[in-house]
Amino acid sequence: MTQTLLLTDPLFLRHDPGPEHPECPERLSRILELLNMEPIQGTERRAPRPATEEELAAVHTQRLRDSLRAMRGRHEVIDPDTLTSPDSYDAAVLAAGASVQAVEEVLAGRARNAFALVRPPGHHAEPDRAMGFCLFNNVAIAAEAARRQGAERVLIFDWDVHHGNGTQAAFWTRRDVLYMSVHQYPYYPDSGAPFEVGEGPGAGYTLNCGMRGGATDADYGALFQDLFLPVAQAYKPDLVLVSAGFDAHHDDPLADMRLTERGFAAMCTALREVAESACQGRLVLMLEGGYSLEGLSQSVHACVEVMAGETKDSFPKGVSREAAAALQRSREALKPYWSVLGR
Repeated sequence: MTQTLLLTDPLFLRHDPGPEHPECPERLSRILELLNMEPIQGTERRAPRPATEEELAAVHTQRLRDSLRAMRGRHEVIDPDTLTSPDSYDAAVLAAGASVQAVEEVLAGRARNAFALVRPPGHHAEPDRAMGFCLFNNVAIAAEAARRQGAERVLIFDWDVHHGNGTQAAFWTRRDVLYMSVHQYPYYPDSGAPFEVGEGPGAGYTLNCGMRGGATDADYGALFQDLFLPVAQAYKPDLVLVSAGFDAHHDDPLADMRLTERGFAAMCTALREVAESACQGRLVLMLEGGYSLEGLSQSVHACVEVMAGETKDSFPKGVSREAAAALQRSREALKPYWSVLGR
């Protein structure tokens, strides 16, 4: 068994939204350069396969799939944030396939855990709409693949600084996929309020905790300790997926959080421990945002070290007044659904 499988491909570098766009090819090339310069024992790098039409259709409408396919080989502007180049469609299909393949390898026991190092990112893509740098929703497509392969309960944790509106929309009325997000709020894309908890059979299976800018490693630690981890442990997932965006890093130009690479490693450690206790360590990360090249590459490297078993990180103690208030708002919204949060 491979300890940590890394799935990536040069095609991801050919997705180019244009000069000065923050979601640039250098994001991934810097990650790979650092992994080459400072290799991590226990990792194996492999090329992924493209997603099938059936896998894309499990999340996205025919209209969206046809619209994106029509952009193949062309420069197109979907919205002011979301642009394509001639190779973008093929890169997006491959990114979705890499995410599915990571799940397949982990569920089959051929890899202990996996990281899909892909572009374009995915968590803003809604079932019928591409937006926010995202074409297809990689983590949602992977979750649907996991369900088809027999995982009864899938946990998606989204630590990107922007709320994953697309992932939330995909599973809003369902309880077989538990969606958790910590993000800057209010902020793009103007979703992720604590009262957004799902509806119908899915009521209580969407957990949002949004904070104003300035949150630290210790603040995130308090949220994990008193909100996310108790619910995750009660849920007992068969697989843990992570929308791993690194734009909450203190050097990131697009947001205002104050995380360090050790904070990301602490989150990865906590989720790895959830996976180890609930589902034989089945953990898969998919790359989302992160626009400081140094902060992104260092934070990804720190997480891969955790996944490969080289390090474990813990959160520093302490919590700010703002983070404590955000925690309380989310706990109050979710108490009716989760007894571990009190009544």
